[in-house]
Amino acid sequence: MPVQDVIERPATTAAGAPRSGEPAAPFAVAARVLRRRRLAVLALNALTVAAMAVTMAEVLGHGGWTAPRVGMLVAFAVTLPWLSIGFWNAIIGTVVAARGGDAVLALPADEGAPLASRTAIVMAIRNENPERSIMRLRGIFEDLEASGAADHFDVHVLSDTDEPAIAAREAAFVTAWQATSPRPSQIFYRLRETNEGYKAGNLREFCERSVGTYEFFLPLDADSFLSAAMVLRLVRTMEAAPSLGILQTLSVGTPSTAFFTRVFQFGMRHGMRAYTAGAAWWAGDCGPYWGHNALIRLTPFARDCVLPVLPGSGPLGGHVMSHDQVEAALMRRAGYHVRVLTEEGESWEENPPTLPDFIRRELRWCQGNMQYFQLIGLEGLKTMSRVQLALAILMYVGAPAWMLFLAFGAMSLFDGAAGGFAPGLGFGLCAVILTMAFAPKLMGIAGVLASRRESARYGGRARLLAGGGVELVMSTLMAPVVAMAVAVFVFGLLFGKRIDWRAQPRGDRTVSWGEAARSFWPQTAFGLALLGLFGAMLPAVLPWAAPVLAGLLVAIPLAVVTAAPSLGRLSAANGLCDIPEDPHPPTALTRLEAMALLPA
Repeated sequence: MPVQDVIERPATTAAGAPRSGEPAAPFAVAARVLRRRRLAVLALNALTVAAMAVTMAEVLGHGGWTAPRVGMLVAFAVTLPWLSIGFWNAIIGTVVAARGGDAVLALPADEGAPLASRTAIVMAIRNENPERSIMRLRGIFEDLEASGAADHFDVHVLSDTDEPAIAAREAAFVTAWQATSPRPSQIFYRLRETNEGYKAGNLREFCERSVGTYEFFLPLDADSFLSAAMVLRLVRTMEAAPSLGILQTLSVGTPSTAFFTRVFQFGMRHGMRAYTAGAAWWAGDCGPYWGHNALIRLTPFARDCVLPVLPGSGPLGGHVMSHDQVEAALMRRAGYHVRVLTEEGESWEENPPTLPDFIRRELRWCQGNMQYFQLIGLEGLKTMSRVQLALAILMYVGAPAWMLFLAFGAMSLFDGAAGGFAPGLGFGLCAVILTMAFAPKLMGIAGVLASRRESARYGGRARLLAGGGVELVMSTLMAPVVAMAVAVFVFGLLFGKRIDWRAQPRGDRTVSWGEAARSFWPQTAFGLALLGLFGAMLPAVLPWAAPVLAGLLVAIPLAVVTAAPSLGRLSAANGLCDIPEDPHPPTALTRLEAMALLPA
């Protein structure tokens, strides 16, 4: 019998049948408040972008205008919207958190309400380590069993694996799980013969077969994990709010012994907390969907969130790869709200173990997000949904713009301008740019420092500040390395370059000097060229360029050193860049450790 037929059953019954597809009308008060907030955020960002552009014009025009200097100003202007939005989101998010949350957009929740729906928890995988990934799904289901709510849930492994040996292990693992579970009829496995449409196509096939069986579904990546408490909170919130189509959690990293991962997710945790709270304050019902760890209303998703196939055979044509934010836009177009829980809960994911793995993930996302140029004009989208798609593009347009800024800066050394740049104003603008770039993380750390209880979760204020210092230094060094990699890739997209979407490395690993050199020689060469040019022709600019030059020049050793197991063990032993789950893992994560999934 073929593997794909072993343990899957078709969706049939209407147990817990979905409600009507028509959502409740939005609250009028909240809608009016959101309009005012959006206008305020628009004004703040417009003023900020204009002020910084004018200031840069003053800096660059000090020695007279030439073509390279005009190019510098244009490239700088392209970077400003994303920089400004991140800054103001961080400020707003910090204020909202300090005031105890946003009462206007508070979501209904009744922790004791009995469940009235059925939910499918689905994990879409492709050529992953079966034991490592499916064990996470098993951990969620067993936590639900322990909570007494498992009757309302089924779990599905949706495999797109095309390596027969891995597929056989997947099927064997699920079969063994069924054999030992008291609920084998609620555990399913399906193997597709092709992976048409990638992950989005896999989920779409499932949803089309499951309309009438489940009211909600919870999509997971291979590295996703949620506690039963978080799953139940999502379901109860969705049951209480029929207007909700997607409810996204704020996912955080799981404990790790890899130094790169520890530092990265320490900073991401603080930055995302402030940024997400600020973004939700004005995005409201047009919130984000990140493709996993979110509860989705199944019937409208199957009916209204069908992704188009884009024209063209190049890297930006065909099936939509970064499907999540497009599906959020389509769900909102159908009249349903897309919201995000802005506080940290028991919703986790794994982060890349090394700098090369992180960059590869960024390039995959970049390729997918660039497809939004063809999707931002879809008929009937809400204005805020178009803004969200535009922001997703801006995430990756800024990198090539910064590299063009540097390239035009090098060209300006030969443009024959009468004078140099305005030094004092330039230093001040550089300081403002760095402050704005790091604002989400700085605001997130400041919010923790303001609370003795929260600081204690990170090992105390001194340890928190030490971790923050290490993370900011590493982020400063990483930023130009990642920016150049994205810039080269974006330019490559114009000539048909693409990246394949294979399984991500999940476990700790080392990076050899050879791998680092092959990956980052362009950054090193560019850094050396800039250092030579600036040092020989305009030494006064070196202090401005120092953060960028340092990152480019140390890219190779940075990749090797941050992947060293000894450094990771030293960091873990001393609590440097600990997250709260490191010293005090929740019960759900402890259960996974007992399953030998996470490092002890």
